[in-house]
Parts: sequence; C-alpha cells; structure tokens
Amino acid sequence: MTQLSKKYNNSQIEIINSNLVSGQIHYALFDFDGTISLIREGWQGVMIPMMVDLLTKTPHPGVVEELPEVVTEYVGKLTGKQTIYQMIKLAEEIEKRGGTPPDPLVYKNMYHERLMNHIQGRIEKLNTNSVDPSEMMVPGSLDFLQLLAKKGIVCYLASGTDEIYVLEEASLLGITKYFKGVYGALDNYKEFSKRMVIQRILEENSLRGPELVGFGDGYVEIEDVKSVGGIAVGVATDEAARQGVDEWKRSRLISAGADVIIPDFREYQSLSELLLSRG
Repeated sequence: MTQLSKKYNNSQIEIINSNLVSGQIHYALFDFDGTISLIREGWQGVMIPMMVDLLTKTPHPGVVEELPEVVTEYVGKLTGKQTIYQMIKLAEEIEKRGGTPPDPLVYKNMYHERLMNHIQGRIEKLNTNSVDPSEMMVPGSLDFLQLLAKKGIVCYLASGTDEIYVLEEASLLGITKYFKGVYGALDNYKEFSKRMVIQRILEENSLRGPELVGFGDGYVEIEDVKSVGGIAVGVATDEAARQGVDEWKRSRLISAGADVIIPDFREYQSLSELLLSRG
C-alpha cells in the first residue's frame, strides 16, 4: 500500500491504496455510531473525562496532566469494539495505579448513564418526529444505502454499542430495512465481535475478500475487514460540524489500513462508481 494518496475524480474521496481492487463487491458491512448515526455524537467527551476522573482518584495516578492523552489513546484504539473493552482497559489502568476496580460492567453502566443524559434530547426529538432523522445522520448515508439497495448489494450493520440500543436507534433513523442483519454488543461480550460478523458473512455466502466492503470510523472495523482481504473505507467525518474531515480520525483510519477515506457520503455517486465499477 502506498503512503501517498490521491483524490478520486476531483472529489473529496481520498484513495489511500493505489492497488485498490474494485468492481467485485456484493456485500457491505457498516459500523453504526459515527459512520451512519450521529445520535451519540460527543460520546468521547463523556467517556474520556469520566475515565480521567477515576484515574486521578487512584493512589498513584502519576502525572495527572498526562492522563487525558493516555485515555484518549486507548479509547481511540478500541473504538469499534464493544464498549465493555474500553471499560476493561480502564479497570487495568486503575489497578496499575494501585486502585481496586470493580467489575468493568460497573464502569460501563456509569458511562452509559452519563451518555444517556447527553443524548436524551436527541432521542426525544426523533421519537416525537420534531427533527428530520437525516439531521442526526452522517450526511449522504441514507442516499448511499438506498443506492446500494438498488444495485443489489447486501448490507449488514455491526456496532460495539449494545444491540438493544442499536436496534432502537436504527429504527428511529428509519434505516433498519436496508440491512439483512443488525448486530450489536451482547451481555456476554465474548459471543459478539465485528470479526465474527465478517466471518459469518464470508462463510455463509462463500465470499472472497474483495467481494466485501466495510465502512467505519473506528480502528477495529478497518483492521477486521482488511484481515480477510476486504476493502476498507474509513469514514472520517467531523461529527460535531457534520462536514469536513476530522484529521485525528483520518490519521487513525489510515494507520489501521483504510483503502479509502471519505469525509461523509455526500459524494455517494462517485463513491459507488469507485467501489462498484470494474476497471
């Protein structure tokens, strides 16, 4: 894979892998939060301060000013995996600093309570139809899903968020019908991973790698799709602005192995042409 990149046909679509194999795709796997949904936009601003606060209160926190960077690094690295893994890492960091952490599920519940306070107004607006669902989605994502459906591409949704919430929020956004399967984190976290979903798609449909494309804004889904020879599209949306590229995301997605980087799905026609056209 080349370290250089180029824009596709004067668009904002950035080709990172000059050896990209296109025109063979039959199946697509989408991450949810930050890739399609913006309902949970700002979750890092909830999780990271909570973790920093807990680490600061340990017997031996070290250089407190460095904790935000430490936490941001491992939260970013684990983005895309089930939330519980970030809490397992938090428990390890607390133990390293002389603390006695409870079951990581305690931290997960603490985080989720704070996150729900952050997003409750958005959920209520969607429930009461007082906001257009498109305003809480990555721009162009609905148009792109509709286009893939017309072209016969079979789509799956897999998220590190608890499955009950993924199903609810996907329904509120009106996108469930575009997916053959919707998967999220389970109470027994070892029974679900995006890699398991990918393997199931490959095995059930006798696919070769380039017949699968994955879309995500996290390290994990990019690595998982690339591990089976699929095409990985990094979605580097500036979630707060709903436009432009988040440079931190872009850098992380490229380091994870993304073949293509997009700011969002506004140029869905060009993206479809790049991925689905032969030659």
